[in-house]
Amino acid sequence: MRAAALPSAAGSLLLTVLAAAPAGGAPDVPGTGATAAELRGTLVATARAAAEGIAFGPCADAQDMPGSMQCGTVEVPLDYAHPDGRKIKLTVSRVQATQRDPLNSKRRVPRQGALVFNPGGPGGDGLYFPLTGLLPQWKRLGAAYDLIGYSPRGVGRSAPLSCQDPRQLFKGPSQAPTHPTESYKRERIAQAKAYARGCARRAGSALRHYTSLNNARDLDVLRAALGEHRLTFMGASYGTYFGALYATLFPSHVRRMVFDSAVNPDPEQIWYRNNLRQSAAFEGRWADFREWIARHDKVYGLGDTPEKVLRSYERARARLARKPAGGKVGPGQLQGAFLQAGYYDDYWPHRAHALSAYLKGDPRPLIEQAAPVTEAAAEAENADAVYTAIECNDAPWPTDFRVWDRDNTRLARVAPFETWDNAWTNLPCAYWPAPRQQPLDVRTGPGELPPVLIMAAERDAATPYDGALELHRRLSGSVLVTERDAGTHGLAGGPNRCVNGHLEAYLLEGRLPARRAACAAHAEPEPRAGGR
Repeated sequence: MRAAALPSAAGSLLLTVLAAAPAGGAPDVPGTGATAAELRGTLVATARAAAEGIAFGPCADAQDMPGSMQCGTVEVPLDYAHPDGRKIKLTVSRVQATQRDPLNSKRRVPRQGALVFNPGGPGGDGLYFPLTGLLPQWKRLGAAYDLIGYSPRGVGRSAPLSCQDPRQLFKGPSQAPTHPTESYKRERIAQAKAYARGCARRAGSALRHYTSLNNARDLDVLRAALGEHRLTFMGASYGTYFGALYATLFPSHVRRMVFDSAVNPDPEQIWYRNNLRQSAAFEGRWADFREWIARHDKVYGLGDTPEKVLRSYERARARLARKPAGGKVGPGQLQGAFLQAGYYDDYWPHRAHALSAYLKGDPRPLIEQAAPVTEAAAEAENADAVYTAIECNDAPWPTDFRVWDRDNTRLARVAPFETWDNAWTNLPCAYWPAPRQQPLDVRTGPGELPPVLIMAAERDAATPYDGALELHRRLSGSVLVTERDAGTHGLAGGPNRCVNGHLEAYLLEGRLPARRAACAAHAEPEPRAGGR
């Protein structure tokens, strides 16, 4: 039997395997990324969730919530190999389908069930997703579906993970050398080792259970708790990866799936090589941004060529290294702010204005956009911890810094913008104390999985376009919609009406284009002298 079909509860071979497997030390089930005990545990957890459901009621911060969002919890095993052991609760949110046509309130719309969303990360919190139903571009989906958000394991209120005191997260202005010295590298190695130790100390034995495979299993428990026979799911960015794991593990449980800005699921790319590819792609997107600024030199005065804009940026970096803006914004904070512009081009006018104003003697816009938001330290620390734990647990990483040094030094020669910053973010994985998994080989054969929709922008830096091509190749019958000559990360509900049309046609009618379709790029942002 093909591995992708194994997780079906109706599969007689799987039931035979599960019945025969001992409770502990069960053998691996080839191709599933799991032991038989974990597969049994998933069946046990989904059966319990289906029986218990979710008791939705007011959210804990209901006074701050517009609309009619409700919250509840669903219980999942910390370790699916031991479903009767320690449990954790995932916080779930819902806005029920309005069943009213947004263009004609008197017309009833049939309810199609629940639409579950994950925003990515790892470490992203989807709890407030249902509130998107208040936005015009989501009203048709909100009429047909209960919009479901949730905090994945480790995130927010769902057994939150922490690796350090949040007060240590924003220590003040920092450096971000594109070609670090040996002494700087030694300093960052020491920090990475300390961070990995902090994760182990704070999480204890639970640390090993924060994985993408467990996120996929949790998703099936959530499906059962919602009373859905088959899952309708939309994942963005990292959400596409564990969504793809779900599609491979539970193909018969899928109704419709949307993969928005897809991670390359090739096991050889998870996660070390994917991060190198990401750093290379950000260099291209940084070049796109500089070209846009250069075309609007009359507005910003930063240079009429991308090279001149780069010199303006480097001049600001050097000045901030000598004297941080407002005592808070150094080169590291500048780089972080401009990295955000690599994700979303609607940041471009704001960032260009801030850089221009700073170089002309007004640091206030730059401080406003780049200074750490200390009030968000706890949330940011939690997101960092979950990101690190999942990526480090999911796959083997080089454990010799000489490998990291070689690969990132070479890459930084041609892609200096994000390379070393990305390396430092992931370096704790070189010294990770928990066991590493072998990534699941994401793959489905003809007829195993209902048709699914993949959406991607050609110049997306966070999830480079070749990842969407690879996922399309691996999920038989999938359809790829491409936004040409654009680089926004996360397309659903964005400014491209063509992309949104394909999304709605699929989720509302089950209708897909041919195997591949293309949309012209959305309009670039307009330059604004005040950045607003």
